Amino acid sequence: QVQLVESGGGLVQAGGSLRLSCAASGRTFSSYHMGWFRQAPGKGRELVARITSNVDSIYYADSVKGRFTISRDNAKNTVYLQLNCLTPEDKAIYYCAARNGLRSNYDYWGQGTQVTVSS
Repeated sequence: QVQLVESGGGLVQAGGSLRLSCAASGRTFSSYHMGWFRQAPGKGRELVARITSNVDSIYYADSVKGRFTISRDNAKNTVYLQLNCLTPEDKAIYYCAARNGLRSNYDYWGQGTQVTVSS
């Protein structure tokens, strides 16, 4: 199992940047495929970006492509999400999640970190 703790959220003006971190417990973090999701008020949860365990594949939702960057440091058991050029539409709770296999569900979730963007 893995436990996930997000940090780095906050209030930022439109056009600003934030860097979210997700720290994982456990010695097998490097074997997990990781994802960042978000949920805006009144909306469903949306996959924002995902990265494979060995970083050979990265995916971005169209809504964030070119603005957000996902990365991971397996030595630090941490996955990151760099958010640039933020807009009020990016306001949401951001969650990181982990799964064992590429066809598996995301079974492990963090508690989320709030991102608020003022116009």
